[in-house]
Amino acid sequence: MSVSTLPEPVPEAATPAGGDSPDDSASAGQPDAEGPADQAPGDPGSARRGSRGPLYVALFVVAVISAGALFFSGYTLGTQRSLTPGTPADQETLFAPFWEAYNKITADYVGPFSPKALVEGSIKGMFAALNDPFSFYMTSEEYTASLSGVSGQFVGIGAEMAAVDASDKTCAPLGSACILTVVHVIRDSPAEKSGLLAGDVITAIDGASLDGLALDDAVNKIRGDRNTQVTLSLQRAGGAQDMTITRDTVETEEVTSTLLANGTVADIKVAGFSSSAASDFTLALKKSVDAGVKNIVLDLRDDPGGFVEAALSIADQFVASGPIYWEEDSQGVDQAHNATGTGVAIDPSIKVAVLVNGGTASASEIVTGALHDTGRATVIGTKTYGKGTIQQWILLSNDSGGFRLSTDKWLTPDKTWIHGVGITPDQVVDKPADLPINQDPQMDRALADLAGPVSTCPACALSTPAPTAPAPSPSPSGGPAGSLDSRLAPQIVIG
Repeated sequence: MSVSTLPEPVPEAATPAGGDSPDDSASAGQPDAEGPADQAPGDPGSARRGSRGPLYVALFVVAVISAGALFFSGYTLGTQRSLTPGTPADQETLFAPFWEAYNKITADYVGPFSPKALVEGSIKGMFAALNDPFSFYMTSEEYTASLSGVSGQFVGIGAEMAAVDASDKTCAPLGSACILTVVHVIRDSPAEKSGLLAGDVITAIDGASLDGLALDDAVNKIRGDRNTQVTLSLQRAGGAQDMTITRDTVETEEVTSTLLANGTVADIKVAGFSSSAASDFTLALKKSVDAGVKNIVLDLRDDPGGFVEAALSIADQFVASGPIYWEEDSQGVDQAHNATGTGVAIDPSIKVAVLVNGGTASASEIVTGALHDTGRATVIGTKTYGKGTIQQWILLSNDSGGFRLSTDKWLTPDKTWIHGVGITPDQVVDKPADLPINQDPQMDRALADLAGPVSTCPACALSTPAPTAPAPSPSPSGGPAGSLDSRLAPQIVIG
């Protein structure tokens, strides 16, 4: 009941009081010559005194009715507010069904339940209603795990592993013809400190055979809680040995640099855009440039992205001026994020090739789009993933988890929104999944492009770019960290 209804009973009760009727006024104030039958002779005020009794009664009735109306209205309003506690007055009708359902469950549900779980489920439902795979609710555990993923840290031994067969092709499941091989050992990791080497073959974990396991399942057995131990059975140079490693927090090597083509090309691989990726990348790039390297391969394949600030900093190392990307908020207001002009490789004599594929997403697409639109690099590979939104991470109160919410769009320097479409490379070169892991036609194409004419690399002829449908939106069912990873299908997994 709205406040505007409260005065309504007052005019209805005013009529019996006798003060508003013309007829009543005439009879009370202008008696006829004979006067009323009960008027005492010679008492001119007796008529007025005789009319006050009904007037007092009428006024009393008005007060009672008005007070009752106020009480009733206040009771109704108070009851409504108690049914929708904390709800803004202008949204009470909208939220009334929610509170009806919640109150009914808490009052009458026959089974066990947790009010907190009901609230968390409601929040999760709100995000599901957005139909945005990049906006979702997370429990406290999921929120913490997701932040760990983008922070560049994890708990494990610090080794990159792959499942390969005798011809170095990826395979599954693990068994006598498909072995678990250490591809790389992360610096300063527990694996490095224990003596694990690239090329070691892992045959058992804590004494259990790996036969029949998928790569991810085997690596999950190697990972575990901090300060716990795992024993790996190894084959190394024809000999067998067991190695016990204590798990610890590992800083991921998201930036690795290798010199190729007799030291004339620096291949810098960025696996993710964590909080430390930008500084690590700048150091690696500066080291190469200072050494006189004039050809850079920026490998962003299977890079799912990360912090936007890291993408801005990495692109800034190559772009001399102008926008690196545009950011558009929910109101349609856009803002340019410009190059500082202080990057270590803005000299146009430094040639750049960017490698991308369907796993190049989000922050890595910001870098790709910046170098592509400004003409700073040649983009080589296959069409990128196509994620053109920026998310905020919000931690909820009362240990109720948190959420990611898409709050902004990002656009390339030419103001192209690549969401759901991706970036088509300048040179489309496929890399079949069944190739041995030491064969890379996309890298071959980049080296040929940096070195000179296309004819210097006849083996890596360009594939014909065919029209393709936009990349499907990933399903959030895999969890916060898995929604994008499910499309990347990496051949190498870190444990």
